Amino acid sequence: MAAASDAQVEQQVHKFRDEFAALRAEIGKMIVGHGDIVDGVLVCLFAGGHALLEGVPGLGKTLLIRTLAQALSLDFNRIQFTPDLMPADIIGTNIINEDPHTGRRAFEFQPGPLFAQMVLADEINRATPKTQSALLEAMQEHSVTSGGVHHQLKEPFFVMATQNPIEQEGTYPLPEAQLDRFFFKLVVGYSDRKELHAILERTTTTEKPRIRPVLTGEQILAAQALVRRVVIAPHVQDYVIRLILATHPAGAFATEMVNKYIRWGSSPRGAQAVTLASKIYAMLDGRYNVGFDDAKKAALPGLRHRLLLNFEGEAEGMTTDQVLYDILERVPLQAEPAA
Repeated sequence: MAAASDAQVEQQVHKFRDEFAALRAEIGKMIVGHGDIVDGVLVCLFAGGHALLEGVPGLGKTLLIRTLAQALSLDFNRIQFTPDLMPADIIGTNIINEDPHTGRRAFEFQPGPLFAQMVLADEINRATPKTQSALLEAMQEHSVTSGGVHHQLKEPFFVMATQNPIEQEGTYPLPEAQLDRFFFKLVVGYSDRKELHAILERTTTTEKPRIRPVLTGEQILAAQALVRRVVIAPHVQDYVIRLILATHPAGAFATEMVNKYIRWGSSPRGAQAVTLASKIYAMLDGRYNVGFDDAKKAALPGLRHRLLLNFEGEAEGMTTDQVLYDILERVPLQAEPAA
């Protein structure tokens, strides 16, 4: 942001905060509670990433995503993942078309539901890993290749997926490569007593909130560009790097818990996710430079799905969240001076 004056930067940050708040308020007309989950989804959107929501059925995961789609002026498609779903059902397929005038036949690509700006992959882990992997190119490259032909997806492109806990019947674990494509993994918990009262008032009476579009695709792209211009100082960036390196077993920064319970640590995508999310948290706090607290806030949703427990970790019932809490507690904010 060095090229812009302080007044311009302050104005841009203020505008971003207003847009974020407007979107959050519009979603709040339909969604009761789960403020941290709503904020997490919006952080993914403005960072240009994808969101994975995990929780048991009936907690409002799909409703949240549908509501967000209504609050944005974007093309929206929903894909219900089932065991018999095939990759072509998602990305599309080549069909034979006959010219009515010449009678000539030729292959023509018929786009699948993935060709939308906002895609809901509902219960993604109820499809086989082969079908889950059909999203890999689209999520990373924002494009689809079919029959050797490259098809670009319209920007902004945002995938939001829901999954049920893998302990439930009929679920398939997401491949590590697929998980790594998600910017955040957000765990949706149960509503409390007060929230359940509000949910019943909104869903079992004649009143039905109306959601209006508050942001366009152009505004989202502009906000995504602004996020990348936020400054992160070298010592804060080094802290993010050391957090990532601390997740690598047998590495120089690995904690005792990592060495004992983790098989694989975070990829560089984890560092990118924590950094971009930290920039958004900084702007939401009215700043245009990243602090240590911003990085800490982004670490859990940005890294929990990028760590893989080993056999001992699974046997002892450990979670990656527990390991990350330990890392955040043990990794110092400032690097120790070289000997």
